[in-house]
Amino acid sequence: MLWLNGEDLRNKALSDRKKRLARLIRSADCPRILYAQHIEQYGKRFFEEICSRDLEGIVAKRRLSIYKDDGQSWLKIKNRAYSQAEGRHELLTRKK
Repeated sequence: MLWLNGEDLRNKALSDRKKRLARLIRSADCPRILYAQHIEQYGKRFFEEICSRDLEGIVAKRRLSIYKDDGQSWLKIKNRAYSQAEGRHELLTRKK
C-alpha cells in the first residue's frame, strides 16, 4: 500500500505498510479480498511448496525497505515448471 487517505506511505517500511493494509482489509470485512501474510523465514521451503502447488512463484522484499520504483528493491522468484507460463505476459518485471 502506497497511499492511505491522502497520506504518502512510500517512505514507510514494508512491514508498516503491510500492517496498515491488513487493518484496512479486516475493517472492510470483504470476503473477496485476501491478505497475503509476509513470510519471514523458510524461504526455500516456502518456494518448494509454491512449486508443488503449481503456482507461478514468489516476490521477495526486505521487511524494513521503503517503496522504491527502481526494480531493484524486490526479487521475483519464478517457478520454472509452472504449467500455465506459456503465453502469459509479465505483470511485474525488473528494470535492467
